Amino acid sequence: MFKVKKSEHKNKTFRMPVDLLEKLETIAQEQGISLNNLVVQCCEYAVLHLDKQDKK
Repeated sequence: MFKVKKSEHKNKTFRMPVDLLEKLETIAQEQGISLNNLVVQCCEYAVLHLDKQDKK
């Protein structure tokens, strides 16, 4: 049976260096995904691969 899944989202505003933002926009365009989608994927990857030994 098909069930509609509702995911929760929250808006936040982040300031990013212009050169990084331009690189991300280019990657998103080349991959055919939204900039938001790319940023979410990058953040999820970074959190999963965070070196927990560096925490203070």
